[in-house]
Amino acid sequence: MRLATLLFCLALPAGAQSPEVIAQDAMAQLDQAQASLVAAQSKGERVKALTDTVRAYESGIIALNEGLRQVAAEQTELETALEAETAELSALIAALQSIGRTPIPVLQAHPDGALAAARAGGVLADLTPAVRRRAATLRQRLDRLAGVRSLRAEALQTLRDGLAGAQDARSALGQAISDRTEVPQRFSEDPVQTTLLLATSQTLDAFANGLLGAVPASDITLSADGNLALPVAGKVLADDGTGRPGVRIATQPRALVTTPVQVTVLFEGELLDYSHVAILEPSAGILFVIAGMETSFATVGEILPQGAPVGLMGGQQQQSDAELSQNSQLDGTATRQTLYLEVRDGQAPVNPAAWFALEVE
Repeated sequence: MRLATLLFCLALPAGAQSPEVIAQDAMAQLDQAQASLVAAQSKGERVKALTDTVRAYESGIIALNEGLRQVAAEQTELETALEAETAELSALIAALQSIGRTPIPVLQAHPDGALAAARAGGVLADLTPAVRRRAATLRQRLDRLAGVRSLRAEALQTLRDGLAGAQDARSALGQAISDRTEVPQRFSEDPVQTTLLLATSQTLDAFANGLLGAVPASDITLSADGNLALPVAGKVLADDGTGRPGVRIATQPRALVTTPVQVTVLFEGELLDYSHVAILEPSAGILFVIAGMETSFATVGEILPQGAPVGLMGGQQQQSDAELSQNSQLDGTATRQTLYLEVRDGQAPVNPAAWFALEVE
């Protein structure tokens, strides 16, 4: 049975988002992503097509993980209820068996008289339909539990296929970027100047300010509207108390990092203790500092359009069924990656919320 159809038959408790909606969206996204991956191989704009494909896979995988979390909760609830129903049914059956072994004269000789004996007989008569009702409820729960277990197995297989497809798309994207020959550039990097700036800068402030003075000024001016999409699919984490003015974004292993608007790449590489960093200029004097990637696709001086790939996060995708199941239940905390995003205006950092739509986890 197809995942979306099976999910449609299994409603979750009131208050939970319906898993059929989540799964149908996820399946549609993953199906479209697979079709896009095939089509992108022959497109002229392969980088854009493959970028869209990777993002589609990531969206589908996130949605399917949410569906798996809800299914896991449903399975736990059903198993708990099943244990209780089984215990009650066993008690009723034991009572009937005990009565069945008691001689009729003994049953009729109630110590409180004939009226009490009649009442006791009525109670005993009610036991049989009660057993039938409990047995019917038990059968329903068993059928439902079997459906949920089947659903989890199919969802995990779909997730495995999606992860494999996403990896293929990322590999194809990396190759397509390597094959590019015509990329608009605002300036060419001076490696010696960059090396000297790195050697003499003790802080991100010093490096960023020196960088702005070392490259040609931009003639693009944008206003801060606070509605830009994050450079990576994920959730903004609460302040970690380090004092850094940027925000941390929790995301999945190997997630694709993209440009929120058209930008010029001012720097990419290792910087201080920020790991791999890309510094992007969307507007004159405005810098987006993105840190924490493992792989970078950016080249200094390039002008990248909105939605262009900047790099990939690190980490390893889940491989085993246990890892897939654990990730679906723990919201990926066991394997998630963290991207750092800082916004600078002139000589100082500013609140990223002035530019980006932030929703803290």
